[in-house]
Amino acid sequence: MILVVLVAANTVGAIPLYVALIINTIRNPEAIRELTRNPNDLSVLGFSQNMGLVVQLIPFLAVLVIFIFIVKPLNQRSIGTVINGNVPFRWNRLLVSAAVWLTMSAIYLIANMKVDPSNFSLNNKSLSLIPLILISLTMIPFQAAFEEILFRGYLMQGFTALAKNAFIPLVSTALLFGLMHGLNPEVKEFGFWTMLPQYVVFGIIFGIITILDDGIEAAIGAHAANNAFLCIMLTNESSALQTPAIFVQHRIYPWTEFGMMVLMGVVILLIMGKIFKWGSLMKIFSKVEKETLIQVP
Repeated sequence: MILVVLVAANTVGAIPLYVALIINTIRNPEAIRELTRNPNDLSVLGFSQNMGLVVQLIPFLAVLVIFIFIVKPLNQRSIGTVINGNVPFRWNRLLVSAAVWLTMSAIYLIANMKVDPSNFSLNNKSLSLIPLILISLTMIPFQAAFEEILFRGYLMQGFTALAKNAFIPLVSTALLFGLMHGLNPEVKEFGFWTMLPQYVVFGIIFGIITILDDGIEAAIGAHAANNAFLCIMLTNESSALQTPAIFVQHRIYPWTEFGMMVLMGVVILLIMGKIFKWGSLMKIFSKVEKETLIQVP
């Protein structure tokens, strides 16, 4: 499955990028060299920032569709068992989680702008915000859904079947999630060991949500809300997704943001725990019994 996902993302999902690369290389032989210097700047291939975002998100949509179609013949499982044990998709979980995450993100951004106003400036108030919002709301959920299905669904269930507890799969998938983002431009800018803890914390938060909610719908909602909020509201020079966002942040303080991320994650877990009546966090450390739904063939 992992091999199929990697191959599909870099073949089927990358077709628009390859076509643009070939066309622009014929026109400008320096295009490849320019793109190598900054792989996230697709303007050298003639893409606007909005179209560049679409091209970056298409591989996630492609591999999500492929995953859904091959999980049954490859693993004798339905996609529903990967999501929540095969009960109907819980849209209320996704929407409530997204709303909580968006609210906390907005509060955090406003507080940051009040504390350090010189670090932020208005970046875009043009009509390009309309397609940006539409792209973010329609395509980013597919990107978040694929990552959550792969890490907090497929891999976490597989590791749980081996470890017979939830804690080891939680940490393992969070580390893999962090490593997957190891080629992001933020890593090049601030260093691997500075950025890895941030990605791992995100993975742990989404993993805890998945374990306590017995499914990945709420994790998909939180993940999609986080990425869409950043695409629409805030950008910076080292961001993995370069968009014409409303505001630009000039200086990044990774360890300060790491601490605030941990605090925000705890607050979000407490709020969602109250809303969804999760109960004790000790569920994370409990042994998984044979009759639970996260067993795999």
